[in-house]
Amino acid sequence: MFESGHLHIARPALQPEDIGYDIHIRYEVSQTDSGAGMSFKLEGEINGKAINETFDLPKDKAYNFASEVSRIAEKYGLPKDTDLHAMDGQYDAMFEDIRDKLDMKSGDPVRPEHLQ
Repeated sequence: MFESGHLHIARPALQPEDIGYDIHIRYEVSQTDSGAGMSFKLEGEINGKAINETFDLPKDKAYNFASEVSRIAEKYGLPKDTDLHAMDGQYDAMFEDIRDKLDMKSGDPVRPEHLQ
């Protein structure tokens, strides 16, 4: 379920070998070392293991939030092959919301130090 500033994704474990998760991703505009950016908070659980993590991304990397969410979720047991982009259009809505909140446009420059 998506609403501006908040995405909730959940998947129950239907079989004993399945990984279930219930994750809330909250985000808001913030100031980073390089200017405007986004502050993210992940809360919930993955296979019964509580998750509560925060991270910040500068404006020119905020579009790549799913990569950071996946990296954190993998630490808590979410398999690497889990496709968080397949969220029934909710990922796209969150992506557009972040672009809107940060006034990002296609072709905006990326700072070279952020490409590493």
